Amino acid sequence: MIETICVEPLAGGWAVRQGAVENPQLFISGAKAEDAAMRLGASLAKAGEATEIRVYLRDGSLAGRFVCAGGEASAG
Repeated sequence: MIETICVEPLAGGWAVRQGAVENPQLFISGAKAEDAAMRLGASLAKAGEATEIRVYLRDGSLAGRFVCAGGEASAG
């Protein structure tokens, strides 16, 4: 199954939400939120978890979608 990470606008900032985590990460800058989402996606993919990153604009439309293919986690 693919883990979904979303970058969404908030009043006065941006949130990075991941289904497995209850509390979102909050950012003032959309670029910083997108960067954090990409790093999180890459880390999960490196650990073997495929991820889809969705970036939304302030009007709610989808600005971009990125997929990080999950590879097999290497043993030590």
